[in-house]
Amino acid sequence: MPNHSKGAGPNQSAKNPPFEAALKNLEAVVEAMESDDLPLETLLAQYEEGAKLVKICQEKLAEAELKIQQLEKNAAGELKLKPLALAEE
Repeated sequence: MPNHSKGAGPNQSAKNPPFEAALKNLEAVVEAMESDDLPLETLLAQYEEGAKLVKICQEKLAEAELKIQQLEKNAAGELKLKPLALAEE
């Protein structure tokens, strides 16, 4: 499988790639698995890698959703981050 670290910045680790890189890698894993040319051991390794990438993507989407929920418009109509109210209500 080709190295998909291309496009990741120098500060990005392989375990925590940006969302777009993780999604691209996940698409490559799915495409490879659908090719029907892989032995069982390789398919299992691909499945494991895909599961890790899915988790990374889900976490990054959850983080983005939380940030979006925290945004509110101030009186001037500018968006600003408001503090998160944790279930204290």
